[in-house]
Amino acid sequence: MPSESYSYLGPVGTFTWAALSQVPEAAGKPWRSVNSVSEALDDVIEGRSVAAMIAMENSIEGGVSATQDALANIPGLRIIGEYVVPVNFVLVARPGVSLNEVRVVNAHPVAYAQTHQWLHKNLPGHGHLPATSNVAAAQSLLTEGHADAAVAPPGITDQLDLVQLAENIGDNPTAATRFVLVSRAGEIPARTGSDKTSIIAELPTDAPGALLEMLEQFATRGVNMSLIESRPVGDELGRYRFVIDLDGHVTDERVADALLGLKRFSPKVIFLGSYPRADKVQIEVTPRYGDEVFVEARDWLRGLISGEPEAD
Repeated sequence: MPSESYSYLGPVGTFTWAALSQVPEAAGKPWRSVNSVSEALDDVIEGRSVAAMIAMENSIEGGVSATQDALANIPGLRIIGEYVVPVNFVLVARPGVSLNEVRVVNAHPVAYAQTHQWLHKNLPGHGHLPATSNVAAAQSLLTEGHADAAVAPPGITDQLDLVQLAENIGDNPTAATRFVLVSRAGEIPARTGSDKTSIIAELPTDAPGALLEMLEQFATRGVNMSLIESRPVGDELGRYRFVIDLDGHVTDERVADALLGLKRFSPKVIFLGSYPRADKVQIEVTPRYGDEVFVEARDWLRGLISGEPEAD
């Protein structure tokens, strides 16, 4: 019987756990806590989980390189949804520890980067111990004595015997992380009019204008890119692939036509999926790039080839 489990970067209480909590289909099903993006995606490929929730992009740090590289190198995966989680942090410690006693802070590297201004201002000269997750940072206070405090997600004191020393310590109060739900390749979610398409593409050459030519595949068809980030291919210096998010669904005529143009241009295109946007915002399309315009143009060409008389 196929697994009904969902994998996430755990343990319970992480921002990834909060993202998975937004998935109606995951409610009441088993959840597998894992330690890395690769482990989560391996669960999907090997059938231990039906899908995995992984972080794709942070509003402060940008794209998550571990996720981008894993999606580029593990075949047979498909993004089926996206979810956004507001990101803020609290500083916690063992009972009896005060803020002025904190000398070493345990924190996930991303969380530390997003709270470093507050930490340097309020805890000058402190040391930093990296953790595998935000919840693991807090848990370490109860199992190890190396750190005096930890950067953790709000609500952690409801789960662990810790006290909160400070709240809202994030440097940017509007910070958020975008997560994607990844399953094995299969049926693409239906078009909603509020969709996103994710791909990875490589340039055929590093010749002048190669990147511009790739971008023109989308610009000349009215397809907006909401994300474009480069990652090294890894086989030699100067070789890059591009992780790209497009506004629209693969069944939108303009998106499909752009992908056909890209496929002719790029030596390798990886289709990651078309899926509903988390913000539910409807995509506005300039009339000359609407579906009916592409259909009409194809019909016109078909008529020319078949010898049909042209209408006045």
